[in-house]
Amino acid sequence: MNKLKVIFKKTRMWLLAAVLVGTALLSYSFVDNYFEVSKNLDIFATLFRELNMYYVDETNPGDLMKKGIDDMLESLDPYTNYIPESDIEDYKYMMTGQYGGIGALIRQHGDKIMVAEPYEGYPAQKSDLRAGDVITEVNGVVVKGKKTDEVSKLLKGSPNTPVKVILERDGEKKPLEKNIIRQEIKVNNVPYSGMISNNIGYIKLTGFTENAANEVKDALTELKKNPDFKYLIFDLRGNPGGLLNEAVNIVNLFVDKGREIVSTKGKVKEWDRTHKAEKAPLDTITPMVVLVNRGSASASEIVSGALQDLDRAVIIGQRSFGKGLVQQTRPLSYNAQLKVTVAKYYIPSGRCIQALNYSHRNEDGSVDKVPDSLITAFKTVKNRRIVYDGAGIAPDVALTPQKYSNISASILNKSHIFDYATKYRIAHPSIPKASVFSLTDTEYADFVAFLNDKDYDYTTNTEKLMTDLKKSAEEEKNYDGAKAEYDALNTKLAHNKQADLQKYKDEIRTLLEEEIASRYYFQKGRLESYIKSDTEVAEAIRILNDNTKYKAILTTIEKPTHPFHSDKFKEKEKTATGQN
Repeated sequence: MNKLKVIFKKTRMWLLAAVLVGTALLSYSFVDNYFEVSKNLDIFATLFRELNMYYVDETNPGDLMKKGIDDMLESLDPYTNYIPESDIEDYKYMMTGQYGGIGALIRQHGDKIMVAEPYEGYPAQKSDLRAGDVITEVNGVVVKGKKTDEVSKLLKGSPNTPVKVILERDGEKKPLEKNIIRQEIKVNNVPYSGMISNNIGYIKLTGFTENAANEVKDALTELKKNPDFKYLIFDLRGNPGGLLNEAVNIVNLFVDKGREIVSTKGKVKEWDRTHKAEKAPLDTITPMVVLVNRGSASASEIVSGALQDLDRAVIIGQRSFGKGLVQQTRPLSYNAQLKVTVAKYYIPSGRCIQALNYSHRNEDGSVDKVPDSLITAFKTVKNRRIVYDGAGIAPDVALTPQKYSNISASILNKSHIFDYATKYRIAHPSIPKASVFSLTDTEYADFVAFLNDKDYDYTTNTEKLMTDLKKSAEEEKNYDGAKAEYDALNTKLAHNKQADLQKYKDEIRTLLEEEIASRYYFQKGRLESYIKSDTEVAEAIRILNDNTKYKAILTTIEKPTHPFHSDKFKEKEKTATGQN
């Protein structure tokens, strides 16, 4: 009898699937290859039925279906995704930057969960949660051994609902109990803006969620109130993008009304659209630099690429990510969503900056970069400078990215800088403002002493090469004859941690100052401290203060060699349609 119930239950599930398939078929009536679609849907439905009815162990139909959908979409591009109902809230947060919670970043530290950084002005900070606090319980649930996403779900909830958090804090003998009322958390797209020199303003943009353009507008308006404001640095480094309309509205702040900013072209004609500046600009004359790097993607590339194509800003940094694909969400059954790539976007010169060809995959599943033969030269709209498609946004001034030394990376990754900042915060109730705060030599010596019983060993590239050399010599039976020389050289080249702590003192001190500043002034303080030693910001300041250099960059029209490849590139020039 039980077996019959199981079969009946699974048969009913199959019938439901068949109905859904039938409904889906109707929506494909406009597709030319209707027969192929209906045939393969029928095969899939019958396979799904047989698998769930006859597989030797019990199956989870939902997990199987999601796995099948995910693998199918993965074969197209990384941005076409299935979003089940259970993940809708996380997706909404990505689009809006809003969620219900206490307003704090958390991090894993061994088997413990720690507060990494409270958001200024939100419940966690108002309840005096501090970076370095160890969370032991959330609403009676012991969190030791849990992952950050599990604890995050416990902390989040509807606004105006209570959550009880038990903490352990260095320097406190007893656990601390915090009764916090959740509220709607809105993560700012502009975490910091301000004057960073006598005449240069700075705006950091970290996302393109709802209201990003208004945040940039407000920041720029505030900067313009300063009578000394003459130049702007707009920092898009590490910004992964977001909403297209926010990117358009941000460019609109700096270019004339009616100017074309970006267009989209897709298989379905409804996605062929041109987006223009629809409002009066806020500032079309202030010289500006836009900072980009490999982490600047999507909407960041629309903004930086459009400002480059319109000769409105000098772009400094490294080549951007190269994502020229547009996604749209489509509703599915049972409150699920499909985020699907529907078009490519094209910036004012007419170029698309998509770097990878997802329409063709190699046998190993990888995809190729756009080949040299398909990369085309275009001209900027006003000054007719040469720019290229197919490989992200190439900066007008290319800089080598800052790279941490091995010792800095080691002590950073092993949380020693984080832990020392926690210790420092307990011992120092206050510090000067982040823009001027610096560690003394005595305090740096204290940090070195703090490391005495800590593990922060690392292997240098030279040491890796020496190990490989020894292995090769042993395989070729040459090591014994050269052992003495090898050992002498290896000893001479071996790193000395204590010496490296002094050799890279300035770099390590900078990392310490950033982390410590964040304990008092939160994310704004971290950024304000970082800017002091940021070599790319320093280069932007140098160029903005050199008017001749700035103008030369924006008016140089001779054809450069291709910026992404060493081979000589045969240019196929194209100009922007309708732009002069």
